[in-house]
Amino acid sequence: MGDLSGKRAVVCGSTQGIGRACAEELAGRGADVVLVARNEAALREVTASLPTPHGDGHSWVRADFGDVEEVRGNVAAHLERTGPAQILVNNTGGPPHGPLIEATPEDFQRAISAHVGCGQVLVQTMLPGMRDAGYGRVINIVSISVIAPIPGLGVSNTTRAAVANWARTLAHELGPLGVTVNSVLPGYTATARLEELAESIAAAGGTSVEQVEAGWQAGIPLRRLADPSEIAAAVGFLASPAASYVTGVNLPVDGGRTAAQ
Repeated sequence: MGDLSGKRAVVCGSTQGIGRACAEELAGRGADVVLVARNEAALREVTASLPTPHGDGHSWVRADFGDVEEVRGNVAAHLERTGPAQILVNNTGGPPHGPLIEATPEDFQRAISAHVGCGQVLVQTMLPGMRDAGYGRVINIVSISVIAPIPGLGVSNTTRAAVANWARTLAHELGPLGVTVNSVLPGYTATARLEELAESIAAAGGTSVEQVEAGWQAGIPLRRLADPSEIAAAVGFLASPAASYVTGVNLPVDGGRTAAQ
């Protein structure tokens, strides 16, 4: 039930961190993966490294999530050439860290455009192929901040909540078409972005990165950060036929952090 042979997956932000782990997970399950990111060299490298249990069907699209129309146009043109995809993993880098009170209206506009706007045009682009195949999965990489806001990520906390409610609304609208829409809420995960946040907090507080991370881990029942592959495993399940009756869910993958609060 976890096999994705014969399916194609569009995975965004897929050259590093959680996005790359998701691409590797879905490719390992047999899906042909279309990687989407803005760094062409990294796209080529990651595409070549993906597992190919059923042949070499992976490809890539260069697009910058700072430009909604570029994302729409480039992905649509690629799928028109290569064929439709049935699985969409929405994932892109979060807004810059910082206190919410210091954010400008432009900060919110950019964040909503990158996270909600780009997700919207990708679903619109891919929906006909999902409907024709009788199989559709939309999976959003959001954040545990939907449940428990993370200090120092003011604009991100706000934007992630918007994405989660966008997804739940879509789940209601697309359910009759057999398309599921779910969100994965990662907790503290060992990525470059989290390392940057730890460095910023450490610098502001006159402490060390190790002490910051130790504080985070102390609030997690499993007492450790997640590995990106652990987030990807949840995505693999939601993308699979085994999750055919799961939709509209915000799934925490956080080592029990929110359960402990």
